[in-house]
Amino acid sequence: MIRARDLTKTFGRLTAVDGISFDVEEGEIFAFLGPNGAGKTTTIKMLTTLLTPTRGRVEIDGLDPATERNEVRKRFGIVFQDPSLDEELTAYENMDIHGVFYGVPRKLRAERIARLLRLFELWERRDDPVKRFSGGMRRRLEIARGFLHTPRILFLDEPTLGLDPQTRNQLWTQVAQLNAEERVTVFLTTHYMEEAERVASRIAIIDHGRIVAQGSPRELKQQTGAESLEQAFLSLTGSSIREEDASAADRNRNMARMWRRR
Repeated sequence: MIRARDLTKTFGRLTAVDGISFDVEEGEIFAFLGPNGAGKTTTIKMLTTLLTPTRGRVEIDGLDPATERNEVRKRFGIVFQDPSLDEELTAYENMDIHGVFYGVPRKLRAERIARLLRLFELWERRDDPVKRFSGGMRRRLEIARGFLHTPRILFLDEPTLGLDPQTRNQLWTQVAQLNAEERVTVFLTTHYMEEAERVASRIAIIDHGRIVAQGSPRELKQQTGAESLEQAFLSLTGSSIREEDASAADRNRNMARMWRRR
């Protein structure tokens, strides 16, 4: 479903992503982990057509994002780190407009909205403006919206950042249900190692722009002799604190803005 070979992105003298290669199978939940500034967001931008690789090749559902951008964009949904909902609109209106953008027929759109809002426990609040929603409710709505047009792939960039454990648990249960029922491939990033270990069948760890390990959670623990995925992660990337520089944070915010204006 996703195929990357020698994928590289440079910004002047900075090499943000340095010749990485990986595959994500259809229907798989794949976690892409790394410290701040490791190259995760830059990789997602290349996979989702927002950046052109400096070198290497990407295939999304057999298509080349560099030459078939519009067709590729129809194949996936994406949930950014930064909020992308219109707070003045209701939950239903946010879903409905998204469906219109993707050309989902009206009858099917209504059916999908009802199903997803019920699944994510937002149906009773469908007519409330999003500005009245809690952070957890907004996140659930964004993820429900990402599934609306029945994508082949859903990209989740730190979707549970700042959420309480109960909300995080509920959200992953709902995502796993749709993954199983609709065979949606899920590509996620997270800093919560227990989440990745719970939901992902395979994991790639990136550090300083290079993939340093790939495998199932069990394989990564065996490879490093660790008892937990967090210990394996620290063994592979070190324990020094990484700070995301201002330019990287700005690029991440711009990603959501670019996508909304596409």
